[in-house]
Amino acid sequence: MAVGQTFPRTRVTVEPEVLSPRGRRGAELFDDENLDLLSHVLDDWFRIPGTSIRFGIDGIVGMIPGVGDILGGLASCIIVLAAWFRGVPKITVARMVANVAIEVAVGTIPLAGDVFDIAFKANRRNYKLLEASLRATPRKTAPDWIFFGALGLFMMALTMVPVLVMAKLISMMVLAGMPRR
Repeated sequence: MAVGQTFPRTRVTVEPEVLSPRGRRGAELFDDENLDLLSHVLDDWFRIPGTSIRFGIDGIVGMIPGVGDILGGLASCIIVLAAWFRGVPKITVARMVANVAIEVAVGTIPLAGDVFDIAFKANRRNYKLLEASLRATPRKTAPDWIFFGALGLFMMALTMVPVLVMAKLISMMVLAGMPRR
């Protein structure tokens, strides 16, 4: 059907509907400048004097036992939500969610998780994904699929470790109970 096509028998002109991104509410809150600032505040606002080590509010809040990493993860969801509202491909949004989930899950480990929070910088990663996705023409999602493929293989391998350990233990117990010839 052509744009603005008129049907002679009905004298009806059909105009295509142009859909805007998923929403316009809070568009000024989700602009590039504010999201860049948010990712800096969360991940690398402060610097340890005499070093190049930077950390943000997320690293500080993450040190609160029990709720710190959850609060940091909730703050990180703002960038993911902005990406969704701005029409970033769903696979890229899923990758951003995975970055936040990795940071929150590993961040729950005492001390080592806090160091990981400071080093991983999920918010800066997510802002770069958002920015690259919006600038790419056409949008490239292959790196996101590769990321999820590698993450899936890692999770499968991680799942197989306890299965293999249990199989080894069971076989050792069965063999220990068998009479020797």
